[in-house]
Amino acid sequence: MKLLLLATAALLTAAAPATRPLAPRSRTLVLTCRATVPVPAAGTKAVELWLPVPHSDKSQDVRDLKIEASAPYTVAPDQYGNQMLHLKPATVPTAPLTVTLTALITRREHLNLRATDDHAPAETEARDPNLSRWLAPDRLVPLDFKIKAQAQEVVDKAGAKTDLQKARAIYEHVVSTVTYDKTGQGWGRGDIYYACDARRGNCTDFHAIVIGYCRALGIPARFSIGLPLPAERGKGEIKGYHCWAEFFTKETGWVPVDASEAAKNPDKRNYFFGAHDENRVEFTRGRDLTLVPKQAGPPLNYFVYPYAEADGQPVEVTRTYTFEDVAGGK
Repeated sequence: MKLLLLATAALLTAAAPATRPLAPRSRTLVLTCRATVPVPAAGTKAVELWLPVPHSDKSQDVRDLKIEASAPYTVAPDQYGNQMLHLKPATVPTAPLTVTLTALITRREHLNLRATDDHAPAETEARDPNLSRWLAPDRLVPLDFKIKAQAQEVVDKAGAKTDLQKARAIYEHVVSTVTYDKTGQGWGRGDIYYACDARRGNCTDFHAIVIGYCRALGIPARFSIGLPLPAERGKGEIKGYHCWAEFFTKETGWVPVDASEAAKNPDKRNYFFGAHDENRVEFTRGRDLTLVPKQAGPPLNYFVYPYAEADGQPVEVTRTYTFEDVAGGK
């Protein structure tokens, strides 16, 4: 009788339909970005301002975009598809230069289940025309002999053979050995040598190692930056920025990772290999960015905050970001 019951249970289990993956979580909010350039010093001949504009993609819908500015402006994409506003008054302003941008944004959780399940479907996305760029060094993320040797040591120690295994080994290494710590100086620049030596920093430092080690081993990896949203729905001011990463393999497509969030939330360590939660808004992708039109100064390390120049020299910009979740938005 016992054997019959076990056999019956086995048949029922085999006949049960496979569990369907949950739909990605999402949230909808109104985002307001304000930038103010102070009145320039006497004798200034030209002032201009650039502001990143959130864009739509597979994980993010941007609607009802409204821009109020104290001078005519243009919005144009750069070589990576990043949208940016540019404002240059015909004459030097005698009052502060201001821009207010509002948008209704729906952000969806980005999941790639193939990262941890060989039977899950691979990520589907149009081929990235910049794939070769995501194998190249950044100014603060060189791919020299030392970095390549460090990356190889990590994957050798883990016994990783495939690109997916190597990327997982790099992720686990970074989460295990780097501390989220914004004290002292040097952090926040995404300098891979600082991060490797200090073993601490913020999201840019964590992902400098993840991206640099992946690229050093021939795995394309790309950097994104934007604003973090508190998990609790509501409204308020957003004080800082957040950045994250993705890597690419032919078997999985683009895999989202967030090593710094995993370090801050150890219970989500497995989740953040293959996922970005919905509590973020992306502004731009890539580092060492040349703006449109080109700025006089050097390429920007990353572009998340407004940037201004007076006669070709950078000037401070006052900025505020606020959000308000939309009732009924998931």
